[in-house]
This record gives sequence, C-alpha cells and structure tokens, in this order.
Amino acid sequence: MNMKNIWKKGVALFTTALLMTACTGSFDEINTDPDAYNSVPHTNVLGYGIRYISSTMGGDLGGYGTWAGYINKIQYPDFQGGIIPSDNTYGNRWYAIYHVNSQFKTILALTEEEAEGNKNMRAVCRIWQNYNWLYALDGWGDIPYSEALKGSVEEGSILQSKYDPQEDVYRAVMTEMASIANELGNGLGTDALGEGDFLFNGDMKKWQRFLNSIRLRTAMRLSAVMPDVAKSTIEEICGNPSKFPVIDSNDNAAYFWWQGSGSYFEPWYDNMRTRDDFGLSDIFINYLKEMNDPRLHTIAKPAASDGEYRGIVNGLAAANMPALNTTSRIGPMYREEPAGFTPYFQACETYFILAEAAMMGWNVGMSAQEAYEKAVRLSMEDNGIEEADVEAYLAGKGKWDNTKERIWWDMWVGLFKNNYEAWALYRRTGVPTTNYIPIESAWKGIHNVQPMRLPYPNNQYLYNTEYVNEAVTRQGIVDHCWGKQLIWDKRTGVN
Repeated sequence: MNMKNIWKKGVALFTTALLMTACTGSFDEINTDPDAYNSVPHTNVLGYGIRYISSTMGGDLGGYGTWAGYINKIQYPDFQGGIIPSDNTYGNRWYAIYHVNSQFKTILALTEEEAEGNKNMRAVCRIWQNYNWLYALDGWGDIPYSEALKGSVEEGSILQSKYDPQEDVYRAVMTEMASIANELGNGLGTDALGEGDFLFNGDMKKWQRFLNSIRLRTAMRLSAVMPDVAKSTIEEICGNPSKFPVIDSNDNAAYFWWQGSGSYFEPWYDNMRTRDDFGLSDIFINYLKEMNDPRLHTIAKPAASDGEYRGIVNGLAAANMPALNTTSRIGPMYREEPAGFTPYFQACETYFILAEAAMMGWNVGMSAQEAYEKAVRLSMEDNGIEEADVEAYLAGKGKWDNTKERIWWDMWVGLFKNNYEAWALYRRTGVPTTNYIPIESAWKGIHNVQPMRLPYPNNQYLYNTEYVNEAVTRQGIVDHCWGKQLIWDKRTGVN
C-alpha cells in the first residue's frame, strides 16, 4: 500500500470515527480493545529509546567519520565527503534526542509515586536522558534545556523553548549525573529492567559503570573551561571505585549489539549490503602505517588491486578519483558483521582519560604511563591483536614519551567507529593535526578545519524562529557548521 492510499484510508477511518461519536454516547466502550494494553510497559519504552538512539546515531560513515579523519567518500564525491552543510542533514538526530527524552520523562512521571520500587528503571532513564543531552551539547552547543519537554498544560504548555547557554547546561547535566551516581553508589534498586534493556541486558552494575565513565568523559571534555569541576569529578570517581565503578575492561564496555536480521542489521553492515561509497582516509591509513600499528590489519582491508593499504584523499572531484580497487575499505570486524556493534563507550577510553588526568597532576591512582599502556592494551585486545605485537608496539613507535600528544593520537586510533566521540577529540585537542576539509570543497580557503558544530535543524528555524536565531547570533554561527567554537574547544587559529 503506498503512502497516498494509507493517508486516504486514515482520513476515511477518522471520518467514520467522528460519525460514530455523533451517533452513540458509548463510544469509549465500543472502541475499547479488551486485548490491548492500557499503557505501554516501561521496559518496552526503554528498549524503544535505546534502539532508536542506536539506529539514529550509529550509522554515520561519511559525516562524523570524515570529520574525525577516519573515512572518506570513494564514490559520488560531489557530496564532498559529507561536508556540505544543510539544516536538514542532522535533524533526525535532534528529533531523536528530544523525542526519546520526552518518552523517558513520561516513565519518570508515572513512577514518581513509587520511586523506591522503580529505582533502577528511573536511574537508567535519567542516565540515558543525560547521555542524550551531552550528545546534543557536544554537537550543537547551545540547546533548549530548561524549558524543553514542557509542552503539557501542567507545565505551562511551552511549545517554543529558549536556548540555554551550553556552559549552564553542562553544569546542570554534570550535577544531575553526580546525583544519580551517588544514589546508585549508596545501593542499587531491586526492580528488574526487563527485556527492554538492549544495552546491558538488565545488569545495573554495568549501567553504573557506564554512568561514571560518561562523567569521566565529560569532565575531561570540560577540563580547559571548568578545571575545578573536572578535577573534582575525576578524583572523586577514582578515589572511590567501589562506589563509583567505571568501564575498566572490554567485558563491560558499552556496546549495543545488533540482532543481525530483518530491520535490525548493524548500520554499517546494512549500508555495505547495497552501497560501496566509503573507504578509509589517507591520513588514517598513513598514520597507522607510519606507526607500525598492528590495528591496521583489523581496521582496514588491503586494496584489492595489489594488497597494499592505501587511503583515499578527501574531496576529490569525480574526474580525479582513483580506481576503486586501489583503496582500502573498512575491516570486516567493523563493517561486515550483520550482528555487529555500535560503541557508546570503549574500555580503552577510560584509561586514555586517566592518563591525561595524571599528566595534569590529578590523583587517579596510577601514573600517566600506566594508564596509557593499559589503554593501548585494551584497544589492541578489542581488535584481536596478539600479545607479541602489542609488546612490540609499546616498545617501538607507540612507546610512552610523557606527552599528551602521545595519549591523544593513540586515543584517536582507539576510538575508531565511535566517530562522534573522535570528532569531539579532534575539536578539543587538534588531533589528528593532519586532518583537513575536502580539498575541492566549496569551503576550501574559507575554513581551515573540519566543522566545529552541527547545524540546527530546519524545523527550529520554522517553528522556534526567535530562539534559534538568538542562539545563532550569540554563537556567531556562519555557514551552518562554523563560527565561535564550542566552549571546550580551545584551539587557536581555526576558522
């Protein structure tokens, strides 16, 4: 049935319903399905929210993957590596965040009177909401927050929400996450999350680890602009690991595993089934080769033409593109598993963060070198690298050199597939320093770095015009994706 027929049928049913309402005062009784739920079980909503965010955010190849320096277009290069900005390009992500957070707000409202008996479900809803707020903050900067999700009559029917300054929202989210962490640290609940926990299969300890790891990530993100908050957060977590456990092994990493059939293929695999538009970037392949990094053989496939590992230049015109069989594609572990994974937080990231914190003199319970080497080992393990090759790397090109740059470069490699987080690393640290915008892009010569932010979606300009324009002006946004840097992006000389 095509959409036009569906629409026609819907109108007919709606008209019939109006006529029936006019003819009987017992419509509610007549229209009641005795086999239907009066309300949706909370675990169903939980599963919907986790899966919706995973499918919406987990499929990026040529957007964040290009901006992070990992992946470039090998076909249809007129799209310029995914860098042509549009107010519609990332609107589905904006919608997903606010829609799911609204759904979880409903669960919180329905369980408020029996909060203690729903402690775990309420905690997970709040954790997921705050994860989504951080995603929005890290992408767009200023966002509707204090007045968001208040469309009900009871809350004032606020349909056009003001944009809050990102610093205010980061502080509010950090405070909220600390509150949840303390509540869970004082004792987990007894209620079951049910089958809808597609991320951790009902394991609240893993949700607790995920929460505290996201707190570590956010603290380090804000370390240059809120050093006191960052330091106290990281030292609190590291100083009491029993109360504030973190993701510390690949066994408890936050990976969403796909079912691998029907509508539930892993997104990168699903793309590969019908498309061959992406290869690994020249800067990524060149760096892995230069470093003699054994992860190259897991992350990449050799070119079919000659067995060499070769990346593709970002933004070549169609006439200048090399033969497709000369380019390295993404390795099977990352793109050829129908029941593959979408990463939210890898264990190696925890220790890269702790290594950087130790470099700043913060008390994290280990030295920067110990944390760095632990991070590298976890990343290598996750990529199936043999122990002898790991040792050779740490004694060779990957040897600790007591610099933040050593941490950042290896963290960049370790974050592969978590492209959104790698793009944030690039904006915060400038690594990879070899990154560049498409060489034949319309923005070449105008901007000298990959996008600094996501463009606000078009529906905000249509339906929240006053407030979105205020946010655009306040942040000095130009060309949709550039302008003033986000508050934690302290790079100099970028535009």
